[in-house]
Amino acid sequence: MKKGWEIKKLGDVCDLSAGGDVPKSNFSDLPNKEYFIPIYANGEKNNGLYGYTNILKVAKPSITISARGTIGYSVKRLEPFYPVVRLIVVTPKNYDELYLDYLFYYLKIIDFIHSGTSIPQLTVPMIKDYEILIPPLTEQNHIVSILDKCFENIDKAIEITKQNLNNTKQLFQSYLNQVFTQKGKNWQTKKLKEICIIQPSKDEIKNKLDKSDLVSFLPMADLERFQYEIKPKKLRKLEEVEKSYTYFSDNDVLLAKITPCFENGKLGIVKNLINRIGFGSSEFIVFRCNNDLLPEYLFYFLATQNFKNEGKNNMQGAVGHRRISKEWIENYSISFPKSIPDQKILIHRIYIFLSETQKLENIYKQELSDLESLKKSILQKAFSGNLKT
Repeated sequence: MKKGWEIKKLGDVCDLSAGGDVPKSNFSDLPNKEYFIPIYANGEKNNGLYGYTNILKVAKPSITISARGTIGYSVKRLEPFYPVVRLIVVTPKNYDELYLDYLFYYLKIIDFIHSGTSIPQLTVPMIKDYEILIPPLTEQNHIVSILDKCFENIDKAIEITKQNLNNTKQLFQSYLNQVFTQKGKNWQTKKLKEICIIQPSKDEIKNKLDKSDLVSFLPMADLERFQYEIKPKKLRKLEEVEKSYTYFSDNDVLLAKITPCFENGKLGIVKNLINRIGFGSSEFIVFRCNNDLLPEYLFYFLATQNFKNEGKNNMQGAVGHRRISKEWIENYSISFPKSIPDQKILIHRIYIFLSETQKLENIYKQELSDLESLKKSILQKAFSGNLKT
């Protein structure tokens, strides 16, 4: 440690507080009621009143740390604000000892240890004993000035790389839309219901399997975006899934019909099913192509932005539960070459173009990872006293 630097605990040099729920058995005892908003939940106790959320204003420049879900994300707050639920507020006790911007950068190198398994949580007692290196104020200012300049340039590079990544994705979509809109000779146009069985009947598997036989199982969470081959890893007994879940078999095309899964492009072709049979989410639309259309061709067609935009504009239902309807899907038109060999040629061209764009995407993703690693490396040098210029 450099001469003149000190090690202190976060709770000794900062005031720590947390916005959050304040359950009370007797709400009449709650102090400063005007600074709390009520929270209601199902139940008869206190007419459904569960507790209160602290909205006491923080007047001093501070830093907030996310304390639930995404742990440790920090934001600098220079203006007075009201801390919302699930934030920890960190305020220097003495700004002449601890520069706020220095603290902001220092919090980025802390690996916060949290509680909770399904939902990570962070509390004030969990962070108050974290140690922080504190150099003299002049040196804090010097470190911050260097970091500001470095991070400004790195952030510009990150934005450019993100734009390049987005442009690459749009390039593939542009190519995909071009393939399906510029019809060649010997193409035909039909409604999807004319060339696909949509939502095949479960009656197909009657007498094929015993109730105790295993089948593949695919919940919505396991269906990825633009998944060319879906190979479900989960298994269920037939009797457990045949009544409540959607039926499909090998080489069927699955499409998520509910928002936001539909807009996110959750789509794929199922392969290698146990006993060639699978069941999954009731929010799947299942397509089984007839002999005139290859499932791979349909897969790429359903992945086009044009199709997703039209589907989004024709959704039905309440907000948060909007879906594309089976009727809309059945009557949607698709153009395709009459010849299966011609379809295969197009599929191959799309695959080659996709492979090239994915190589570019991987390059840009690696660049983003490298830039974030560079930030961490610079921070480590700064707080070990090795950052000179």
